[in-house]
This record gives sequence, structure tokens and C-alpha cells, in this order.
Amino acid sequence: MATKKDIRRTKIKYRIRHKVSGTETTPRLTVFRSNKEIYAQLIDDVKGVTLVAASSLEKSVEKSGTKIEMAAKVGKLVAERALASGINSVVFDRNGYLYHGRVKSLADAAREGGLKF
Repeated sequence: MATKKDIRRTKIKYRIRHKVSGTETTPRLTVFRSNKEIYAQLIDDVKGVTLVAASSLEKSVEKSGTKIEMAAKVGKLVAERALASGINSVVFDRNGYLYHGRVKSLADAAREGGLKF
């Protein structure tokens, strides 16, 4: 059974997705966070494919520090991979989460890594 918080996030998510769409030149940077991990993907919505992905489960991301620090490492990693594949501009999809804490940390680190949004 979905909680009120889940229903609210889903409504916000759909509202965001009506406005934000990714293309091949400017893909959508979407964020998913669970209680322990955080995931980021660059998605081309026209073709329906994931171009670049990174998560805190990868061995290249150290499991040290707080969850906010882990999110920053994932943000830097997704920015490095995006720049390596020739992508430097994205649109940000916070996926219904508040722009605060881990989501903000990931976005700031991706900006520092060279992504423009």
C-alpha cells in the first residue's frame, strides 16, 4: 500500500515529466535515491535509451562518508562519463524528490564536474 508521501512524490514526478524531456544532445539527468544508495542516469527520451549511468553501488565509488558525500561522488562520476561520451548539457529531473540533501549534493557535484544545467 502506498503511503501519502509516496503518492505525493508520484504526483510531483508526473508533473515534472510533463515539462522535462531529454534529447540526444541534451539528455535528462534523473536521480533515484533509496534509503541506502543513490543512482543517476542520462536518458534520451526520444529514443528511450539510457546513455550514461552511475550509482553508489559501483566499486569505483568508495563506501566511506555520509550519504550526502556518496551522492557527490556519484554526481562527479556521472559528469565524467557524460563528458567522455560527448555530452556537456543536460536537463535535471529530480524525480519528485525535494531539491535538498542528497539530490542537491549530486546536482552540485555534476555541475562542478562540467555538466551544464
